Amino acid sequence: MKFQMIHENYNVADLDKSKAFYEKALGLTECRRKTAEDGSFIIVYLKNEESDFELELTWLHDMDRPYNLGDCEFHLAFRVDDYEAAYALHKEMDCICFENPSMGIYFIQDPDGYWLEIVPTR
Repeated sequence: MKFQMIHENYNVADLDKSKAFYEKALGLTECRRKTAEDGSFIIVYLKNEESDFELELTWLHDMDRPYNLGDCEFHLAFRVDDYEAAYALHKEMDCICFENPSMGIYFIQDPDGYWLEIVPTR
């Protein structure tokens, strides 16, 4: 048997704000969406030209509180070809939430508090 990772889901409070963040911070754009007939949810899939992997953003109509992300010990990682330019962009966006210079990585945080690891191409 062979398994291929195809997407990861994050639930979001403001779909437009999250889409804008992911496009600016990571170059991810909407490739498709599903909207419930009753309006109870919208699912948007984001991707870029670098891989087939998709980030699924789910907005729930009835969610009335911020999502509990625990201690943010889980994360999605992105490898970037121009680490310095990415760092400068994320610094400008004020979304860097943790840096580990000894490992040569840092993390950014999306509008809902999800952590995203940025790793240079090595």
